[in-house]
Amino acid sequence: MKEFQLKGKDFIPLCDLLKTTGLCQTGGHAKIVIADGLVKVDGEVELRKRCKMKKGQTVEFEGQKIAIID
Repeated sequence: MKEFQLKGKDFIPLCDLLKTTGLCQTGGHAKIVIADGLVKVDGEVELRKRCKMKKGQTVEFEGQKIAIID
């Protein structure tokens, strides 16, 4: 499982997280996979592209997991 550090921010939008961590090559690709229901947040499918990802949440896409840390 990868970890993503917020570095003092309160949140990161889900589409930005997928792009920043390299799970998606572009923000546009991230938005498409989210809209297609391929991304899970805390075990549930998430369809909101700009969903605020906060400390303690987990994102899953294509068998990869990312834990959001402070």
